[in-house]
Amino acid sequence: MRVVQTNISRNRRKGTLRGMHLQAEPHAEAKVVQCVRGRIYDVAVDLRQESPTYRRWAAIELAEKGEQLLYIPKGCAHGFLTLEDNSDIVYLMDNPFVPHAALGVRWNDPAFGIQWPGQPVEISERDATYLDFAGRVA
Repeated sequence: MRVVQTNISRNRRKGTLRGMHLQAEPHAEAKVVQCVRGRIYDVAVDLRQESPTYRRWAAIELAEKGEQLLYIPKGCAHGFLTLEDNSDIVYLMDNPFVPHAALGVRWNDPAFGIQWPGQPVEISERDATYLDFAGRVA
């Protein structure tokens, strides 16, 4: 993976939910995610129709004291829930962010059945209002 952009997400409150985000082709991006402060529950959903794991999700707890990173392939949506106050996440991406290519799916869409460790206490309006998946990215 050739890194062309690095971002940081600062999250003040435990229970902040971000996601589920991805970018449309030809701007799709692979990501490497690391929690550098605090602790998060990190989730990826496979939205690649040709994939044997299509519409399945995987999750891992990432923490500043851990030595784990999460690689998210192109075509997978990504999101997380903070498990501690003041949780910071660093993203390494192989494509730059393109605002008009930004897509998302609903964090609690029954099509995926993601088992979150708690309910969000803070979520952006954009993330809270993504539509159900219904077989395509909304």
